Amino acid sequence: MTSTTRDRTPPNEAVAGLLATLAIFAGAFELVYRPFRLAPVALVLLLVATIMSREQPRIIPIGFAVVGICFIVGAGLQVLTHHPLF
Repeated sequence: MTSTTRDRTPPNEAVAGLLATLAIFAGAFELVYRPFRLAPVALVLLLVATIMSREQPRIIPIGFAVVGICFIVGAGLQVLTHHPLF
């Protein structure tokens, strides 16, 4: 049986979702490892995902929220435990 409609996700949307997911993991990793090194990487990944994607309205704002919150909490934890920030 063949279908004339395209049910597949376009490649750029798939890559954008992958980049946003990687940025969320990098943002969560900021809690335990040097937030000033990981936050710029996560933000660049999210910005590229934002430019690439038109059909993913949820994961990208969630990614920005996770990166921002984990940056603040991670920096606070690093200061409290006397570990380097960068």
